[in-house]
Amino acid sequence: MKPEHFAAALTQLGAKNVKDEWKLEEGSLTLYVAHGGVTLTVSRVETMRVSGDLVLAKTQKGEAYSVAREDVFALAADASPGQASRRAGFV
Repeated sequence: MKPEHFAAALTQLGAKNVKDEWKLEEGSLTLYVAHGGVTLTVSRVETMRVSGDLVLAKTQKGEAYSVAREDVFALAADASPGQASRRAGFV
């Protein structure tokens, strides 16, 4: 993903850039990454920092990921704990 696309996607999802760190006010993000036919989904991302061509992501569990920005193909905003989330099946 190009730098301008990455920033636009984060802004569209409601993330704020404070001191070079992207963060949602409520909820978390999911980062979708693929390289060489292998995919990686990084869920419950609390903060992200872009350092050159790298995306440094920290999750709610304290896990840290470093991935190439060019390998990121999608971002998604997760429902915050207070919001109703969509469940499979009939409710």
